[in-house]
Amino acid sequence: MVTWKNYWRGNEWEELKKIKIGGREVETFKNMPPNLYDALAESVSRFPEKIALTDPWERRYSYKDFLKKVDDFALSLSCVYGIKKGDHAALMLYNGIEFCVAFLALCKLGAVTVSLPSKYKKQEVLSLCMKAEASYIICDEDFYEWFENAEEYSFVRIKAENAEKGYGFAYLARSTKGYAPLVSRGALEDPVLIMFTSGTTSQSKGVLLKNYNVMHSVVTYEKTLKLTSEDRSVIATPIYHITGMITLLGEFLYIGASLYLHRKFEPEKVLQCALENKLTFIHASPTVFCMLMDKKDMFPSIPSLNSFACGSSNMSPENIRRIYEWLPQVKFHTIYGLTETAGAGTVFPGGAAESRYIGASGIPMPNLEVRIADDTGKEVPSGIVGEVMLKGTFVLEEYYHGVSSAITEDGWLKTGDLGYCNRDGYLYIVDRKKDMINRGGEKICSFDVENEIMQLNGILEAAVVGVPDEKYGEIPVAVIRFAPGVEWKEGAVQKELEHRIAKYKIPCRILPLSDIPKTANGKIDKNAIRHLFVP
Repeated sequence: MVTWKNYWRGNEWEELKKIKIGGREVETFKNMPPNLYDALAESVSRFPEKIALTDPWERRYSYKDFLKKVDDFALSLSCVYGIKKGDHAALMLYNGIEFCVAFLALCKLGAVTVSLPSKYKKQEVLSLCMKAEASYIICDEDFYEWFENAEEYSFVRIKAENAEKGYGFAYLARSTKGYAPLVSRGALEDPVLIMFTSGTTSQSKGVLLKNYNVMHSVVTYEKTLKLTSEDRSVIATPIYHITGMITLLGEFLYIGASLYLHRKFEPEKVLQCALENKLTFIHASPTVFCMLMDKKDMFPSIPSLNSFACGSSNMSPENIRRIYEWLPQVKFHTIYGLTETAGAGTVFPGGAAESRYIGASGIPMPNLEVRIADDTGKEVPSGIVGEVMLKGTFVLEEYYHGVSSAITEDGWLKTGDLGYCNRDGYLYIVDRKKDMINRGGEKICSFDVENEIMQLNGILEAAVVGVPDEKYGEIPVAVIRFAPGVEWKEGAVQKELEHRIAKYKIPCRILPLSDIPKTANGKIDKNAIRHLFVP
């Protein structure tokens, strides 16, 4: 087992204390705000006139202005619509001030936010609402009719309107006149957020996070990545994911920093924003960083940037080095976190590009323990691949409505990821359990093959999957995205790989694509890729 205490020492870590929450003993930070609303209120007391958020139309909101909007909206939700502590309210909103206000207002009321992907279709969204037992829907006007007379369920709807022309909840301002101000109601032990994994399939699980999970994650990010009130960042990928909601929005409101909101991700626009507004930090997925690199010739230097955090999935060492060549002043922090861990997990404490451990996902954040187990649950020695298991303060207690085999009786989360820890405690993720390819009894880690492909000249992205085969049971195949103007003859990639990896690992078929399929949250969609080979 690898424990955080082997790596993080000093006065700042002496702030940790043991507390009991819901029968569970956890170690967390002294004097930590009980919820994100209280964290925002503390930042307002320090930086009332500082710009907290800039919306997609470049309208700016100071910390004081933003808090006033949150307080007014919380009052409307409580006194006009009847939302109370413990109620479930779903958000179906675009990246914008309205999402931020609604989420923080629900945190103040002690209600539970159900985060809905605005990229989903109507039936998918309704399915998630019913799974989460949401009674209230706070949505953009584009989705308002979706929740009218929905089968089997009745929703109270609150609409954001004309967001492009102004604040989308402005029409509610008069509804709060005459009501007394509300106090913050969200305690550390209270549920605050439900997010779903695996889309809307029967396997989808509602991740239920409590305030202490979220707040511990936020404080840990601040301390391990050395973030301060002077930092500036952007949310351009969907805000409804854990990265947008907690490790960017929640984090930056807690530390009193500044965020720019973009309605959608446009790499050139993000880099222009970084240059003009002196952004210091970007947190994104490998896919996003690859798309930013595509525009590097237009932005050869962005001096203000000093730190990148990369989560969601593995970034190849080759691409980490390419980023370093482009922006050598930036520390690249690989992060392994999950929705189930409120976004936190392991972190590369220094710059990955300059380290001999490049390719690792870092060391455990405080308070996290990592163990690698075989199929029987027995811990394996360092260097041996097994299932990654996590235990700690930001790890969820349970999934919504039910016991899951993913959480053991003694509180370990079975991630479904395969990896190993080296002797120095660095975690390496090698594959998803379901993505391990079994070719006639020979096990192939798709990430290993992808890394080798990425080292070939002119290749920007690669994904390897297994598909059925009569002779071997399963064989590896790949899709590749080449750099503009680069051409490879058929069979040339396999020929190059013959000098790098065992023959059985070489993809039997390689399909060049202009765009590799992605899921709604920007991860490479391996199911969609399999369907390209096996319709």
